[in-house]
Amino acid sequence: MTTISGKTDPVVRPVSFGDVAEALIAGLRDFQAEPLYGIALGAIYCVAGVAIVLSVTTLGMSYLAYPLAAGFALIGPFVATGFYEISRKRETGEAASFGDIWHAMTSRSEIGWMAFVTLFVFIMWMYQARFLMALFFGLNASFTSLSQFVAVVLGTNEGLIFLLVGNAVGAILALVLFSLTVVSFPLLLDRDVDCVTAMITSVRAVVRSPWPLIAWAGLIVVLLVVSALPLFLGLIVVLPVLGHASWHLYRRIIVPASSCAG
Repeated sequence: MTTISGKTDPVVRPVSFGDVAEALIAGLRDFQAEPLYGIALGAIYCVAGVAIVLSVTTLGMSYLAYPLAAGFALIGPFVATGFYEISRKRETGEAASFGDIWHAMTSRSEIGWMAFVTLFVFIMWMYQARFLMALFFGLNASFTSLSQFVAVVLGTNEGLIFLLVGNAVGAILALVLFSLTVVSFPLLLDRDVDCVTAMITSVRAVVRSPWPLIAWAGLIVVLLVVSALPLFLGLIVVLPVLGHASWHLYRRIIVPASSCAG
C-alpha cells in the first residue's frame, strides 16, 4: 500500500449497481429522519439559483439563463458537504445542528480548495458557453428575451448545432468534475487528507467501478434537471436526498480507516 507524507492512501473498493441503489435508499431514509436540515439547505440552493437566473434576465442577458441553470449543478458537490455531515452524525448517533453543518463546510482549508476546483470548472463552463454563442451566432449576437433565444436555438440549424456541441462539452466537463469529486468531499470531511490525495482517490474510484458510477452520475443529472424545471423548487427535496446518498455511496467505496489499520 502506498503512502503520501507518512499517511496511508485510502483503499478503494469496487461497487455495483446494487450498491448505488442501496445508497440512494439510505439517502432517502436520512432525509426522512432529518428533513429540516435538508429542506433548509435545499431551499438556500434553490433561492440562489432563482436569484442568479433573475439577475441575468434583469440585466438583459437572458440567453445565459440556460447555461447558468445547467452549470449551477456543478457546485452541488460543495453544497452537499452539509448533507454529508448530517449523515455522518446519524451514523454515530449524534444530533446534528446548523452549527455543525457550517463548521463542516468551513473548518478545513482543503474543503475550501476543493470548492475552488468546482467553481473553476463552473467558470470554464460559462466561458465555453459564451464562446460557442459567439462562434455560432456571431460576436454581436443579442437576444432580447429568453423566449427569443430558445426560438433561435430550437428553430435554426446553427442553434441545434450549438445545443449539441454545448451539451457535449458540458457533459465532458461534468464527467471530469464528477470523477474529481465523487468521493473527494466526503473523504476530506471524514479523514485528514489533502485535496490532491482526495481527487486522486476519487478518480481511482471511478476507474475501479466505471459503469456503476457513470450510471450514478447520469442519475444525478437527470434528477437535478427534472427538479430544477419548476423554478428549482424540486431541488429542495432532490438535493438533500442525493447528498445523503452520496455519503452512503462513499462509505461503500472507501474502506474505513479502522479496517485498514487492522
